[in-house]
Amino acid sequence: MSSTSATATGSPGSAARVVVIGAGIVGCSLADELTERGWSDVTVLDQGPLPAPGGSTSHAPGLLFSTNPSRTMTRFAAYTARRLRRLDAEGVPCFDPVGGLEVATTPERWADLHRKAGWAASWGVAGELITARRCAELWPLLDPDRLLGGFHTPDDGLVRAVPACRALARRARERGARFLERHTVTGVDRAGGRVTGVVTDRGTFPADVVISAAGLWGPVIGKLAGVPVPLLPLAHQYAKSAPLPGLGGLAGESAPGGRPILRFQDADLYFREHGDRIGIGSYDHRPLPVDPFTLPGYDASPVMPSSLPFTPGDFGRAWQESGRLLPALADSQVEEGFNGVFSFTADGMPLLGESPELRGFWLAEAVWITHSAGVARAVAQWLTDGRPPVDVHACDVRRFEDVQLSPAYVAERGARQFDEVYDIVHPLQPAERARSLRVPPFHGRQRELGAVLLESAGWERPQWYEANAPLAGSLELPPRDAWSARHWSPIVAAEARATRERVALYDMTPLRRLEVTGPGALAFLQRMTSNQLAKRPGSVTYTLLLDEAGGVRSDLTVARLGERRFQVGANSARDLDWLRRHAPADVRVRDITSGTCCVGVWGPLARDLVQPLTGDDFSHRGFGYFRCRETYIGYVPVTAMRLSYVGELGWELYTSADLGLRLWDTLWEAGRPLGAVAAGRGAFDSLRLEKGYRAWGQDMTTEHNPYEAGLGFAVRPDKGEFTGRAALAGLSEETVTRRLTCLTLDDPAAVVLGNEPVYVDGAPVGYVTSAGYGYSIGRTVAYAWLPAADSVPGTAVSVEYFGEKVPATVAREPLFDPEMARIRR
Repeated sequence: MSSTSATATGSPGSAARVVVIGAGIVGCSLADELTERGWSDVTVLDQGPLPAPGGSTSHAPGLLFSTNPSRTMTRFAAYTARRLRRLDAEGVPCFDPVGGLEVATTPERWADLHRKAGWAASWGVAGELITARRCAELWPLLDPDRLLGGFHTPDDGLVRAVPACRALARRARERGARFLERHTVTGVDRAGGRVTGVVTDRGTFPADVVISAAGLWGPVIGKLAGVPVPLLPLAHQYAKSAPLPGLGGLAGESAPGGRPILRFQDADLYFREHGDRIGIGSYDHRPLPVDPFTLPGYDASPVMPSSLPFTPGDFGRAWQESGRLLPALADSQVEEGFNGVFSFTADGMPLLGESPELRGFWLAEAVWITHSAGVARAVAQWLTDGRPPVDVHACDVRRFEDVQLSPAYVAERGARQFDEVYDIVHPLQPAERARSLRVPPFHGRQRELGAVLLESAGWERPQWYEANAPLAGSLELPPRDAWSARHWSPIVAAEARATRERVALYDMTPLRRLEVTGPGALAFLQRMTSNQLAKRPGSVTYTLLLDEAGGVRSDLTVARLGERRFQVGANSARDLDWLRRHAPADVRVRDITSGTCCVGVWGPLARDLVQPLTGDDFSHRGFGYFRCRETYIGYVPVTAMRLSYVGELGWELYTSADLGLRLWDTLWEAGRPLGAVAAGRGAFDSLRLEKGYRAWGQDMTTEHNPYEAGLGFAVRPDKGEFTGRAALAGLSEETVTRRLTCLTLDDPAAVVLGNEPVYVDGAPVGYVTSAGYGYSIGRTVAYAWLPAADSVPGTAVSVEYFGEKVPATVAREPLFDPEMARIRR
């Protein structure tokens, strides 16, 4: 059942009356994509004059660099380039494929460009690393003596955004859409939890679906609808030089050809040609937040609402660095400039999807021109087909926790995204501000043990504990390169070993916990998930949430605590929203995460630790694997589940938040004679990779079906109807054309971290999803998506890491304890 089907949201399908708020390039692309799919009753409203109504589209410099650490964002950009490349507006091309060039002036940036070239190879983007001399050939104004090299992407280029809006709107009008300028939205009508129309200063427009593509005004529209839109508008400086004699660039602003768009990220700068002048964009200045509620209208603005007066004092260093890179600028000057307003989110990703607060109210916000048509296609597919084929979980507006929607959090993290636009950011690098928002009740004990804390979804999560440093002293580990050594410590290896040899306590509190209750709870969960849940109370089942196409929306652990009561271990707020949207009247879905906590107790001595603390039988016969019970640990009532994500004997122990500290202390004291340690996420990830356990969102998404992901065991087609069942008919692990495949690096000292391309016979064939050092097996373990023909155990492959091809071998999984003897002891 799709989230836009009649029973889920009441959407009337192709007869839907759609109102798009905002006629920038996103709004125009949405109208184009929707009408192409047969939705003709589409109205696009904007407060400004068309085709340049005064938002970010109207002033943006139009750079399209497609390569991104996110595969989804890269695919959005690639589609945008393809879509616009075929369009023109009265003879003016909408996309100019001049190519892109990123240059490095420091060893750190040069290494990072190697990493970026790896992303390009992983995601199918044409690109090559080139010499400093070749950079100067592509951009003769460059000083090659300053360069170490560059990364050239020939298919990138310049979007002419306003002509693109004209061309997209023309096509949409031909299919029935209408575009209305100078209509200021003053309200959003709703009834029964659904949107019913949009109110403007020139009339009301009934609607079944409203899509906010208002850009920097997104929070204003959201407030009218009672929907949070967590984005921060920030001003970004753009200037043009005086004419440069002999520049020899474009003959005019609308003519094709010219030099590649240029990035000088070491100084937070980018450049493009404007005829005989050079445009310079700078992120090398203080964050300049803008309140969208106080921006004047189009007619009250000197130029346009999103183009603010230039602040020369913020541009001094940018101009100096520009002259150092392009010496021809030394005799020039800034002839004109402005501070253009763009939207930033807390994590740098767009806001897409239907609001959980108001059915039928959709967001397509915080989208830059680079990704505009790609985003529009995904949203249009979401609306018309019930799902976009591309994975959008990292863009879904429902990804945020409540605490992440606070204006203070959005402001702090949005400004950080601006600061880091061109920074070299490690995949584990945590934020420094807006921290310590969500902590377990035993957080103080973690701090006493020297927890090194990273952060996810607002949760503080120990990566390792400095108290375990003495355990690492005797370990012989291969040296790490500087990049993989960031946010890592040999203590991780010590904690992994302690788990394998003795017992460790893991903080599992950040795991989302849902309570599903009511007369129809079992039938509901049976219909929503793929595995057989019709088991007696006390059972635990690993199962999947699938979409109608059989893609993996999420993976769940479902514990049946009673005839009508289930505890569900989920991944994100998206799961909660999905289940609530589909729950019948006799089922209640409640998030219990914040009121509870969890300690994982794992290792060969786990039973020795736990059994003396309870009167219940925790033997293998008395408390089997994938079983649960409500019992006591000391004085503390717990829900104990015999599960293990690390491949060792043990339990997840859940209790209420007020008793969490007592639970930790009870376990800690009982574990001291056994040599128990507290262990962090670093050890956890290493152990789960050795065991072959998948991480949803990292290893598999809606783009993958269970058989491809190696999760066919969690699908029971014979149990009856469930979402995605029909799409999986006839599929099996034997029929798939690609597989999530286990690799081990041949060199015990080699390390990769994820997103690297995988090569077979010199050609890229796939990419790494997650990777980490397996301390039990003495080498790095990587999971990668590969063609089925290349996923045969023993196949030789290579993984590109910072430009170096690292030999690896396809391995039979699981690597550790394939007989499951350690878990089932």
